[in-house]
Amino acid sequence: MTGTIHLVKLCVGAEQVEDLIAWQESRRALREDGCPVHVTRMWPKREAELLAGGSLYWVFKGAILARQRVRALEERIGDDGIRRCAIVLDPELALTTSALRRPFQGWRYLTPADAPRDLPKQRKGDDSLPPELSAALADIGLR
Repeated sequence: MTGTIHLVKLCVGAEQVEDLIAWQESRRALREDGCPVHVTRMWPKREAELLAGGSLYWVFKGAILARQRVRALEERIGDDGIRRCAIVLDPELALTTSALRRPFQGWRYLTPADAPRDLPKQRKGDDSLPPELSAALADIGLR
């Protein structure tokens, strides 16, 4: 396959985008070059497509709100001897239009056609719709 694919992942432990930013700015989440890293158990089978311009889209409280470009995938062996995938992310985080997602474990692939648009850099967030309206729009494929 050719082209680009994205990942979508729940941002566990974060209530809002600012929580993710604070975590990634901590020394524990950074490589020496200042890039944040997210470690996961599974290695993406579509690695080439992901590294061809893909991003990791973050879900907060049931909605995609931000993304970061994936720079690299690195092998990490834990203290338990298990191989894991370290997803190296661009330090710049882009806010996106809100896109509802049901809970899931791990990560999922996201096609570019289904990915929410980036917000203009000067916007600090998406305008919120009432949850019922947002869910109805998502059910008919408009959000």
